[in-house]
Amino acid sequence: MREYLRNFLKDFLRNLLIKGKFRNRTALLAAVLGLALCGCAPGLPGQETAALSREAAEQDGEPLQRTDVTVSDQAAALEQGEQQEAHTLEKLDFLEEGSGFAYRALNEAERIWYRDMEQVLGAMGAEAELSREALEEGLGEADIDRIFQCVINDHPELFFVEGYSYTRYTRYGKPDETLSVEFSGRYSMDPETAGKRREQIRAAADRILEGIDEDAGQYEKVKYVYDTLIRETDYRLDSADNQNIYSVFVNHLSVCQGYAKATQYLLNRLGVECALVLGTVESGEGHAWNLVNIDGSYYYVDPTWGDASYRLEEGAEEIRQTMPEINYDYLNVTTAELLRTHTLDPDQPMPLCTDNAANYYVREGALFESYDREQMQALFGRTLDGGRGDVTIKCADRECYDEIYRALVTERGVFDYLAGSGLSIAYTQNDVQLSLTFWMTNS
Repeated sequence: MREYLRNFLKDFLRNLLIKGKFRNRTALLAAVLGLALCGCAPGLPGQETAALSREAAEQDGEPLQRTDVTVSDQAAALEQGEQQEAHTLEKLDFLEEGSGFAYRALNEAERIWYRDMEQVLGAMGAEAELSREALEEGLGEADIDRIFQCVINDHPELFFVEGYSYTRYTRYGKPDETLSVEFSGRYSMDPETAGKRREQIRAAADRILEGIDEDAGQYEKVKYVYDTLIRETDYRLDSADNQNIYSVFVNHLSVCQGYAKATQYLLNRLGVECALVLGTVESGEGHAWNLVNIDGSYYYVDPTWGDASYRLEEGAEEIRQTMPEINYDYLNVTTAELLRTHTLDPDQPMPLCTDNAANYYVREGALFESYDREQMQALFGRTLDGGRGDVTIKCADRECYDEIYRALVTERGVFDYLAGSGLSIAYTQNDVQLSLTFWMTNS
């Protein structure tokens, strides 16, 4: 019995030294004795990571310290230990070609770990060791989260990824010396469910993309995706799967991250560079939108703020039925325009957007430098002849805005551009973006 207990304690002691659960041998021995005297069963609960590779373990013949860390990017993350069993890289491949915007912002060592994580997550893979080459180039534990976020930002098709875990191995007694890092994804569903949902997403995306003209330019592609997603999606805070593209393409209910990732997914398929952008808005709330490259120039696009349902309070369905579905104030805007209401995440490098050639109002002849009656008549005529029941005007500056507001609203001049008897007109104004939208009603 004594020999059995001695062998058990020896094995358990070695195990704990490798796992790095205790600071010193004295504390560890006390813990082992406590377990033996109390009759507790041996073993450490919650171990989900694989053993260190033989090559690293035998590097100097010294015991290793192991640190397990789990990170989730959703507050109410599900426990997914059972879903991570025996999913190898060869079984699945969810990755699709994206713009690689976040990838290009990384240095070469960071790109190596990016590709490692990309392979694991794209295959719903279990734990895999991150490249030691990058580790030797100076990467460490502090870089994991940032690089993981870059992968997620570039790949909206990884809708099932909700976080990650990693195991860091250091030499015992030298916690700053990292010998190896093993990485694993955390998934919100099993591979079979993910596969079925991917097919649903692809079918919905194919249907949407069939509606665009084959000869459409990049501006037309961006506007088409913007319009279509807004028309087919309602903003709902309590919508299911609202942090990923499934909520948009299948449920048609989402929040900002769903809108932005769905926009990114479609434009990437159309060959338009589109990146996910994170930051905050005037209220201080976190927000997501997009950066697009149109004919060589970058612009910001916010499809969430383009959806009228985003601005309406609960129970305002009657108002919504009478107003335009789409707001174009955030379709292809410059950095200066965006920063009136949005704040960029300082840790996410973004280009300075200064071109306005592809701005919606510039392209549609709706940007006014002053109250030009001929331009106004042409805009109303062109819009109404095209079958739309609303007209939006944007002003270049405050002076122009005040002038047009006075002429069209205060002096009722808007009726000069609309024919018909018994017609009523409603309008909204945006004092920040200097825009006015008019639409006709039957009341």
